[in-house]
Amino acid sequence: MLLANGGPVIWLILIAAATATVVFVERALFCHRSQINSAEFLNGIRTVLKRGNIVESISICDATPGPVSRLVKAAILHREQGRECVREAVEEAGLTEVPLLEERLNLLATIAHIAPLLGLLGTLLGFLDTFQRLQHDGAYAHLFGGDDSLAAGVYRALICAAAGIGVAIPAHAGYNYLVSRVNKVVLDMERAAAEIVRIVSDNGK
Repeated sequence: MLLANGGPVIWLILIAAATATVVFVERALFCHRSQINSAEFLNGIRTVLKRGNIVESISICDATPGPVSRLVKAAILHREQGRECVREAVEEAGLTEVPLLEERLNLLATIAHIAPLLGLLGTLLGFLDTFQRLQHDGAYAHLFGGDDSLAAGVYRALICAAAGIGVAIPAHAGYNYLVSRVNKVVLDMERAAAEIVRIVSDNGK
């Protein structure tokens, strides 16, 4: 009943809400899969490399999800080309991984910004419809004639405004949460990159 009284704009707000929900769930799961215990992972790689088992270390990287393992794999594959080449390979791998982590976050931020504007649009359309009716039929006919179209127009306007804000708040909170998760993964990547360069360089001596 509430949605039926919201007018056509309410459906745009609902589409935005559904899109934001799908994006948030997908990105949250992606970040969860991307974050590993990098310290434990690097200790295992260090142990395997000390034994000179390169194939096993690459297999461990392939079996471990997330960008950290791919950075480590890039370093191992370039281990014989010198420290600088290893560092460059890790940096290039990082440049590939970061955009994947940030993918579709802009869409969530956009929804958080436009949802209140959609609510405002619905509000204005509701008031425009109300005043159009007043102009056509006369204010007194609506105020004293028992016609509830004036109240219906205001009601529709308020529904859209509330829906727009109701979508924007969780979308903005979800965006900030995902950004913090991405930043944690990127920090793990930076620490792992520095550590694997040192491990590979020391192991090659």
